[in-house]
Amino acid sequence: MLGRGSNPTTPTTILILLAAAWIAGCSSTPDHYLVHPREPAPDVVTWEENFVRDPLVIHVRGARRENRGRSPVAIVHPEGGKTADEMQGILWDLAARGYVAIAADYRRLIKGKYQRNYFAWRSSTDLTLIIDVTRAYPEADQNRIGALGFSEGAVVSLLMAAHDPDRIKAVVAYYPITDFPHWYAGERSGLCSRALFALGRWQMRVESGASSDSDFQAMLRLASPLYMAEFVRAPVLFVHGAQDTLLPPEESERMAERLKASGDTTELLVVPGGERLFNFRQPEQATHAWQATLAWLVRYLHPTPRAGG
Repeated sequence: MLGRGSNPTTPTTILILLAAAWIAGCSSTPDHYLVHPREPAPDVVTWEENFVRDPLVIHVRGARRENRGRSPVAIVHPEGGKTADEMQGILWDLAARGYVAIAADYRRLIKGKYQRNYFAWRSSTDLTLIIDVTRAYPEADQNRIGALGFSEGAVVSLLMAAHDPDRIKAVVAYYPITDFPHWYAGERSGLCSRALFALGRWQMRVESGASSDSDFQAMLRLASPLYMAEFVRAPVLFVHGAQDTLLPPEESERMAERLKASGDTTELLVVPGGERLFNFRQPEQATHAWQATLAWLVRYLHPTPRAGG
């Protein structure tokens, strides 16, 4: 384990932050507590720590109820650019409902420094390391582990389920990119969507470190859950906003169809009126999606209800 370290700021990072600040006017700021508690329940304990296994450092935030014995695990991955700390309200929500809730963000060793990176996960062991981390907590039931992710975090959740199908028992994937080559080659309408799309593509190409376009395309394919669909065995709920123009519902639809064709348990919830990051911006749509999320996790992970209700 490591103490928390600083995140190095490079010229590329500065450009990204400046561009992101300009684009931020296109939509409201996400509220990660929108439909989640802003403080933990009295019997919920929380913690944070870092785990290192080169080439990764994983920063973990956790929450669970006291004196509950073995409980199902919900591994939470935030959207791109966000951290485990920003998942706090979701963790408190899940913990109060009987889960050992663990959020994670990652830094990869690049040129001698641990840095945030679009391609932090480059092997099966990278992707499944957070599942191994759950063994550090005796309250975590290793037979009931689920994954919940948002955007980039949904991609990681799906890839985890493909790379370790025996341990991931349920997945909820909010608005993932499932086919990066297809998404990367697409076009967007509207000034804000085009600007965000151009920024995302540029950042992805830079952070890949690929020496050629062919190498970059190979990395995009390896990062795409669609091409790993045959290995997924966990029941998967896709949640997508109907009005998301940056990551269109087609991304979830295509993978859901692929999983159904293989006989896997899959459902797709397209939320009417849901825009980009709707679950952190639009209360009505967020509530609808969160209720479906909880029902999915209950169905496949079976948490113990709180006494008296």
